[in-house]
Amino acid sequence: MTLGAALLLGEPVGWRRWVAIAAGFVGVLIIVRPGAEGFNQFSLLALVSVAFYVMRELVTKRIPAEIPTLFVSFLTTIAVTAAGAVLVFPLGGWHEPSLLSTGLLALAAVTTLIGYQCAIMALRAGEISAVAPFRYTQMLWAMLFGYLVFAEVPDHEMVVGATVIVLSGVYAFHRERVRNRLLATTASAPDGL
Repeated sequence: MTLGAALLLGEPVGWRRWVAIAAGFVGVLIIVRPGAEGFNQFSLLALVSVAFYVMRELVTKRIPAEIPTLFVSFLTTIAVTAAGAVLVFPLGGWHEPSLLSTGLLALAAVTTLIGYQCAIMALRAGEISAVAPFRYTQMLWAMLFGYLVFAEVPDHEMVVGATVIVLSGVYAFHRERVRNRLLATTASAPDGL
């Protein structure tokens, strides 16, 4: 996202944050372990999904401030619902969900709405490069829920790659804070100095 914000939105990114971006990409490669034997249609689907995710964040940043956040979330809900309605037929058609499934779906919808509201407000308040590192916590939550719900134990490469990604994100966040502190100091200095 920081790369997209720098290239498409013109957000300033110094060489240290470029290094952090590169380190994060290396962390992703450690996790994914790319190669011909592991690359399939699902790998391509994940890659396309990440591209759409980044585009959503960049577009969200460009939405004018006078458009209410709740309206943006509402339009997103309509778009996702319409896409789901179209995809239900090629994916096997409609099946009446159980009461438990309906409850879990409702819980997922509410928590997603709350999370998306918070994400939009954060993107509107700060630069993407400052908000993006917080997204790395999603990976930690996914690993935790994967373990708790599906009994998936992260392997060594997953842990090393996730650590590299999180550390690069923390470093990028640190550099953002240092830059903002320097800008605030420069802005508050008297003109004669």
